[in-house]
Amino acid sequence: MRKPIMAAALALAAAGGLAGWQVLPSFAREGIAIPPPALDVPAGEGIETAVLAGGCFWGVQGVFQHVKGVTGAVSGYAGGAAETARYRVVGSGRTGHAEAVAVSFDPAEISYGEILQVYFSVAHDPTQLDRQGPDVGTQYRSTIFPQDAEQARVAAAYIAQLDAAGVYGAPIATTIEPGRPFYRAEDYHQDYMTLNPTAPYIVYNDLPKVENLERLFPEVWRADPVLVSEAEASY
Repeated sequence: MRKPIMAAALALAAAGGLAGWQVLPSFAREGIAIPPPALDVPAGEGIETAVLAGGCFWGVQGVFQHVKGVTGAVSGYAGGAAETARYRVVGSGRTGHAEAVAVSFDPAEISYGEILQVYFSVAHDPTQLDRQGPDVGTQYRSTIFPQDAEQARVAAAYIAQLDAAGVYGAPIATTIEPGRPFYRAEDYHQDYMTLNPTAPYIVYNDLPKVENLERLFPEVWRADPVLVSEAEASY
């Protein structure tokens, strides 16, 4: 997100436009520097995909759209059946789905482990169980949906590594759910942060994540987001 847009959006908060919004914990507002994974997926050829859930997909998608090496980030649902992969149904919290993002990336530029490092550091708070900030329910759970056994092994090892290091001061609540298909969300959810930078929810909950990405990961930061319309075929 370009700096002038972000500055204007954050001015909304300063002007009192976010009165009544629930205060997020400091971790979710500030991000946290964490070590890279000791175990990673070997670099392969061609575009690969990571499917991650960490609360409302608007923010998770928005973060990864600003990561170098990411060729696409698409909002959707994972964890449930195809027939229930619809926003109004998923919102019941009874479908098994989580709001998720399919992150397509070039392993020659960024590894799966580095994707997970961003996910655990700035994209969401992995210590919250079945919620993220003001959003409550299993559909907002922290979950990794590995696309193969190697991704599952690396994700499990990284969670164990971070827990052992005690970097959060609380246990990681992230689950690993293999073998779950990803279903694309409705068009109006795609590129939501980019299209609605002054929406109060985005200003308060999600723009800080993008700022934290630039601050904590300058080596992978990209100012202009990769949009769904530019990358739909890559996931």
